[in-house]
Amino acid sequence: MMKLSGRVTSCCVALLLALTSVSAVQKLTSINDLKKINFGQSVPKHSLLLLHWFANTVDIDNNDLISLTFDPNGGDYASHHYGNYERLLDPLPWGYRYYTIGNLHQDTSMPLPSHIVHPSREFMGENRDRIIVRVMEQNTGQRALRRIDRVYITQHYGTSEHQGTPYDPDHTYQITTGLLRQIREFSVGQNQQSLSDLRNRFGSRADDSQLWQIRNTWGSLACLGLLLFIVIEEKYSTNQRNNRPQNNNRPENRQNNRSGDEVAVFIEDDEDHVARGVRNYNISNSLNNCQRCFCCIVCFVLLYLILIVCYSSFFVNVVQLRL
Repeated sequence: MMKLSGRVTSCCVALLLALTSVSAVQKLTSINDLKKINFGQSVPKHSLLLLHWFANTVDIDNNDLISLTFDPNGGDYASHHYGNYERLLDPLPWGYRYYTIGNLHQDTSMPLPSHIVHPSREFMGENRDRIIVRVMEQNTGQRALRRIDRVYITQHYGTSEHQGTPYDPDHTYQITTGLLRQIREFSVGQNQQSLSDLRNRFGSRADDSQLWQIRNTWGSLACLGLLLFIVIEEKYSTNQRNNRPQNNNRPENRQNNRSGDEVAVFIEDDEDHVARGVRNYNISNSLNNCQRCFCCIVCFVLLYLILIVCYSSFFVNVVQLRL
């Protein structure tokens, strides 16, 4: 009976650890996923500047292994250890550590680039946004090889939310290696690609005049400017409807003289389509919140059952000892 009780207890502990490792953090796998985030509204635009810099600073090999190119223990790029005390992320496996990167007020011998530390007014983030990485350190001779297996973007609560300084779990996202690779396509410097090639590859609707404006505004950071345009501006731009290819098979396109009422009908249809898209997006967010609540309820119920089983096992052992 004692062996059986020990097995039950071990199973309960294992199940409890499995439950505590469940993470509700949303995963972003592509630039299209980035477009779903409300940058400039609930999430600072500065997060994109920081993420673009990070994607082009780390090393990614052919096997999708990500390696740090700096020492987070030394405070490079305003980095330091993150304890995950608020349990924002999954519990750490043995041999791993979390680090946070991007504190603009932290003194460091290896500072972030000036366009991140001193961005234009539109992209200021009030020093709320951060990147968190999960790192496994491997000693290889004279130096430690730091492998990253998870990357997150997050942000501190705003002062108006009166939540203190913890990170906001509702605006914490896991960034996949695939998304980092896509962002690396928009690298700046000697290896940067032409804006027209990037526009065509990622299906941007920016016309030549808009590319010229991006190049004129961002200069050597033009590829970053195009990335920001794709993720932020195009999502809300009314030019999307005007730049869509027209369907010449429609009867109204074969008529030379259309009445004003007909034109109004098509504009109305477009507006209804946009409204439906917004409603669908809100419904999707509601479903995600419901799923999180359901997971929490299930975890509490299972935890309650585990405690009952453990207590029952302990009670049986006490009775047997008395007998």
